[in-house]
Amino acid sequence: MQAKYSEHPAMFKNKPFSFILSIVLIPVLVGMVILLVWYLKCKSTKLELIGDDLILEKGLLSKDRTELDVDSIRTFNVYQSFANRLFGVGTVSVFTAGDDPEIEVAGLPRPDELRDLVKAVQKD
Repeated sequence: MQAKYSEHPAMFKNKPFSFILSIVLIPVLVGMVILLVWYLKCKSTKLELIGDDLILEKGLLSKDRTELDVDSIRTFNVYQSFANRLFGVGTVSVFTAGDDPEIEVAGLPRPDELRDLVKAVQKD
């Protein structure tokens, strides 16, 4: 089955000032280390909507996979700061029961599109 939404967190769009600061620090080599760790962290996190399941996969060598049935989602929260809105990214929090989110990912591209897709799947 094909993914309706599949994204890794964005680096530059999520934290543009931190990204620019890291680029400025590259001659000191600190910036290169920061960028490498940040890149690996972003690429090792992936959120997908496949069929009726929302799947969060984290990890580079070892994997942590959380799967939620879309019908069990009680609240879907999208937070975007002003800079996030300019660049089209946001923090997604998904709640099923209780006060703590089951899934929370910062810096996802097109978070409103994901929310709309989840709502469409819930209505079907």
